[in-house]
Amino acid sequence: MDSTGSGTTSAPASTPGLGSVSAEAKVGGAAEAITFAGVTKSFGHKTVLQEFDLSVHRGEVFALLGANGAGKTTVINILTTLENTDSGAVHVMGVDVRTDPAEAKRRFAVTGQSAAVDTYLSTAENLVLLGRLSGLSRRAAKARSEELALSLSLNSFMDRRVGSLSGGMRRRLDLALSLVVPVDVLILDEPTTGLDTRSRRELWAEIERLSAEGTTVFLTTQYLEEADALADRIGLLDRGRLTGLGTPSQLKARVGEDTVAVHDEEGSTVAEEPTDGTVRGIAAVLTPLLDASPGASVSLRTPSLDDVFLAFTSTDDNPNR
Repeated sequence: MDSTGSGTTSAPASTPGLGSVSAEAKVGGAAEAITFAGVTKSFGHKTVLQEFDLSVHRGEVFALLGANGAGKTTVINILTTLENTDSGAVHVMGVDVRTDPAEAKRRFAVTGQSAAVDTYLSTAENLVLLGRLSGLSRRAAKARSEELALSLSLNSFMDRRVGSLSGGMRRRLDLALSLVVPVDVLILDEPTTGLDTRSRRELWAEIERLSAEGTTVFLTTQYLEEADALADRIGLLDRGRLTGLGTPSQLKARVGEDTVAVHDEEGSTVAEEPTDGTVRGIAAVLTPLLDASPGASVSLRTPSLDDVFLAFTSTDDNPNR
């Protein structure tokens, strides 16, 4: 069930610094699962990616965030061989996606923003069919489909024709299809679009399990809490350039510090002081403030990924962030 554009593609298995790419990564070194080195891509007079560098480590969950039009779709399309670069190189598990796309495709599976399924077949038939097309025996394909049905809560829908499923259930099936054959790298383009809260959490658990087993996960998402919960590292893409890179904690530390706020009985903030977040540090800040206002209430504020996103991405009104 190969797809061009969006949907699912799979094949038989066979201390970060901003813009830093190791010498090994620049030649598609095996130390990294994915590398972009000096990638530029334009459409007409519009430059979408500008000297884009990125290394994704083996086994990590990496989230790429950016506003609409930042270049995320172009990154995904280049990574999955749907677009060529104007300059620079991209490797997946050491394989150049431009010079050897067929071999590169054996290393990854990709799930796009819309479900690529056969609506006339049942859920089970879609899963078994892809397993057979990918080289599994009939028994192995059926066993894998049952395993995925259990892990992604598809059991109740296995005999239903896909055309009768809700959008959310089709999305879950699309995700299951990308997992039929184990791969080194799983590329998820907004994987939880159309899923309810419970289904999203179930998918998060599956992604965490895959990562624990050594699968590299590269995802884009519009849900910042999803990136915060799942990603080992996050990259911020803005106008074709990587503007921020690090763990969620590292990025939050770059945009602000923890603060303790004291509020009067009416809820107004009367004082706010920075703190290191430890019990001793908070107590040192609070003691003199509460002595002066014994009836006051307190709150602790830490920078969020929303703060990170706003700090590292631009708007039309603020193109320089």
